[in-house]
This record gives sequence, C-alpha cells and structure tokens, in this order.
Amino acid sequence: MAKLVLIRHGQSQWNLSNQFTGWVDVDLSDKGVEEAKNAGKLLKEHGLEFDYAFTSVLTRAIKTLHFALEESDQLWVPETKTWRLNERHYGKLQGLNKKETAEQYGDEQVHIWRRSYDTLPPLLPDDSPYSAKKDRRYADLDPNLIPAGENLKVTLERVMPLWEDQIAPKLLDGKNVIIAAHGNSLRALSKYIERISDDDIMDLEMKTGEPVVYDFDDKLKVTNKTKLDD
Repeated sequence: MAKLVLIRHGQSQWNLSNQFTGWVDVDLSDKGVEEAKNAGKLLKEHGLEFDYAFTSVLTRAIKTLHFALEESDQLWVPETKTWRLNERHYGKLQGLNKKETAEQYGDEQVHIWRRSYDTLPPLLPDDSPYSAKKDRRYADLDPNLIPAGENLKVTLERVMPLWEDQIAPKLLDGKNVIIAAHGNSLRALSKYIERISDDDIMDLEMKTGEPVVYDFDDKLKVTNKTKLDD
C-alpha cells in the first residue's frame, strides 16, 4: 500500500512579515528551518521511507525538502523540481502586507482573493519586478504558461499534469512519494485526492512544516490520512 507525504514548507521570511509571497523566491526564516528539520525527525520517528521526492523551484520548498530528508537519513532519494508545484501566483498582491491590503480593500475582498476557489487576484503586469517572465528558471517554459495571477482552480489545473504523469503512476506502482511544496499547491492536490468540494476547500488549512500522510489502496483511493506532530 503506497504512501504519499505532503509537507508545506517551513515558515518563510514573508510568512513572518505577513506578506503575500506567491511565486516570489523567499527564503525560510530561522523558525522555518527548525520546522523543516522537525518534520524530518517526525518522518524518521514514524519509520517513513521514500522512493521519490518532488518539490517546487522555489527556495523555501526546496530547502524544506532537503532538511526533512537529511534529518530522516534520506537525502539520497531521487528528487524532481518543477514549477507545477509552485505556490499559487498572487498577482499584484505579491509583496504586499496582508493587513495593510485588508485595510485598503476591505477584509471581505481580501478574504475572497485569498480563499475563493475560482476568483482571480488583480493580475501582475509584465513590467513588475516580481514578474516571473524575467526569471531564468522559467526560461524554457512557454510564456503563455507563466501566470500573472492564479486562483486555486487554476493552480489545480497546472498541478494535475504532474500528478497524472509522474506522481500517480509511482503510487500505483507501490512506491512511496514525498512532496514538499506550498500551502495552495498542496491544498489543490488535497482537494483532488480527497474529493473535497469547491466550497469546503476554503476551510482546509495546512500548517507550515507539518507532514500529512496519505495511505492509498491499489486504486489510489485514500484509506487513511494522518497529520504528524509532536
């Protein structure tokens, strides 16, 4: 019976300063490093072993994966980095302070932008310093695939090819997989895996650095979900 472990990256520097992050490449805070290492210790304590690892192309997720694998003595596990696991792109909100944005636009509007399944945030112009179109890690992508803003629905749509082409086949083959990524790319995956409704997904929270373990049967139906904590 295959296992899938999802870990939202440890606290980032912009989580700490309460800023919208999205595709901006922000490092882990000191607390985030400790959260990532603790996740690895929990994996080791629970005897979780992996055949494959996946992460985004953003530093905070990559480092979380590496710290977790190192602490669980599995840094050697084959690893795939992909933009498809990036955080949801927050458009023009990226870099803004969440509290100040709520004061400017109202709590209700910001809540809709953050939590609605299919409402887009204000789109980021191409000339923004935060535009991913200027980042060489995306140089080989079709420019039409690089978003200017995403909701959870769009995030799920770009995560699904990775699930269908690479992750699901490995699970069906009985291989254990670990994914270290972001709150919304992992919420999108969880929505699909658990068949969560568009309304109910708004209430799903993922804590930084907390491993979530899924057990599957041979049809990729979830048989158990466990959150590892101290």
